[in-house]
Amino acid sequence: MTSPLDPATASHDSATASDPASATPLSRVTVLGTGVLGAQIAFQAAYTGSDVVAYDIGDEQIAVARARFDGLAATYLTPQGLRGATEETTREALRRVTFSTDLAEAVADADLVVEAVPESLELKRDLYARLAPLLPERTVLATNSSTLLPSDLVDATGRPEKFLALHFANLIWVNNTAEVMGTPATSPEVFRAVVEFARGMGMVPIELKKEQPGYVLNSLLVPLLNAASALLVKGVADPETVDTTWRIGTGAPFGPFQIMDVVGLRTVHAVSVAGGPEGRAFAEMIQRDYLDRGATGRESGEGFYSYPAPSAE
Repeated sequence: MTSPLDPATASHDSATASDPASATPLSRVTVLGTGVLGAQIAFQAAYTGSDVVAYDIGDEQIAVARARFDGLAATYLTPQGLRGATEETTREALRRVTFSTDLAEAVADADLVVEAVPESLELKRDLYARLAPLLPERTVLATNSSTLLPSDLVDATGRPEKFLALHFANLIWVNNTAEVMGTPATSPEVFRAVVEFARGMGMVPIELKKEQPGYVLNSLLVPLLNAASALLVKGVADPETVDTTWRIGTGAPFGPFQIMDVVGLRTVHAVSVAGGPEGRAFAEMIQRDYLDRGATGRESGEGFYSYPAPSAE
């Protein structure tokens, strides 16, 4: 889970369209999963010069992904978008993206595969086991998991020296951090190549010296969100009151429940289910009051708050 910050202050030298001199060896990229963050990763990689394959499991998901990519291209041109973006650069980014529902085809020529599927250990391990015989020998494999350690997954990959975590923040073009976290088996050369790839994407690489659940960002953010959800579950305060208190008291642009809406309530639910009794109670509330009626957060136009229109971000 990740935090949306003020677009006027949060972005740190985010890149515009790249030139050949800025290219890294990891230039052909496949992103597995075209949800909110997977689409952002794929589009930003394409915008900064990579040839990108966006993979998902079916035609319905791909149709949604195409609309999401078009929405991202439009968002990049708004005041809340990417500084320096133009119609030409966003059109060129869209041209660099191809879509696939065939896993073998999607990864056949990949230098880097970024996995951005739902936050389930079983699902991710199953995917890696299916990927292992399909990947070219040179391919680097990265997980964007926000809560699982790469060591939880590495033995399913078949390439421990070429596997690590590459974790992006939501609203990637504004909150442009990329946390790079290896395992003891990760090759130092692979780690450096992924750091440089992230830099080439316009990200600020955050290099972790050892594995840490939640990386740096979520180690700071998750306690805030847990505290907010506990206040709601206990009946102490409603989301609007919690958010207002946080914004006034800290000067932050968003409160914790607003952040959850941007993260997406499906992700919040998946993380909460794995928590203690309060976390599971919060997950039950999210399922019953929001997910069961299609309210998944900002992307659907409704979560803890209602939004004017579904967001493509």
